[in-house]
Amino acid sequence: MRRGPSILGIILVIWLVIGAIAAGQRGYYKGDDTNCAEAGTILVTIVAGPLNYIGANPKIDCELPEPSK
Repeated sequence: MRRGPSILGIILVIWLVIGAIAAGQRGYYKGDDTNCAEAGTILVTIVAGPLNYIGANPKIDCELPEPSK
């Protein structure tokens, strides 16, 4: 029996949960109007996982094109 994928899956889930906790501690889930930059910052913070606690502070800045008139 191979245990590799299940252990990696557990590690991945723990990694993402730690990232979600870090995003919550930074207050990223508060606020009513979510824009592209806020959503992107939340996503990369979650993906960064434990790296948030050793100095990583990922941020996303995005500009969406304005609709033509």
